[in-house]
Amino acid sequence: MEVYIPSFRYEDSDMERGYTVFRIEVLVNGRRHFVEKRYSEFHALHKKLKKGIKTPEIPSKHVRNWLPKVLEQRRQGLEAYLQDIIFENEELPKIFLDFLNVRHLPSLPKAESCGSIDDLESDEPSKLSHQPVLLFLRDPYILPTANDNAANVVIEGVLHGLFYPHLQTS
Repeated sequence: MEVYIPSFRYEDSDMERGYTVFRIEVLVNGRRHFVEKRYSEFHALHKKLKKGIKTPEIPSKHVRNWLPKVLEQRRQGLEAYLQDIIFENEELPKIFLDFLNVRHLPSLPKAESCGSIDDLESDEPSKLSHQPVLLFLRDPYILPTANDNAANVVIEGVLHGLFYPHLQTS
């Protein structure tokens, strides 16, 4: 999982004072989505995380002015805060995943937990297991759809080259 905060914007509100919204980019399993959060939501997350895990420093709650330079420093600090949580924790707390709108994060074992060469020499079955890499709900060659786009063309070309190399034209 990778997390960045590429930008922020100021939001005016009729009901309350204006506030800053931080746009968070989340990359999980090759998919990207964006979440927008206010500083108060980061602060609430921090208070909850402190109860269960060791957390890094969070940028100060009080900002003396709303100059772009000051807000840029806060953006960088919040980005570092999120990245440190990911880096420092082998298992991410559910509250953190919910904050980033990550619904499912498969727990993949670290390389050390898969076994070593010495384990292979034992009579026990291997701890390594096969996991599917790619799953198709339909055969792209038998049931083409009407809304194929450029990405599908690339995928189909790669699959064609891998599984039917003898059919390629020279």
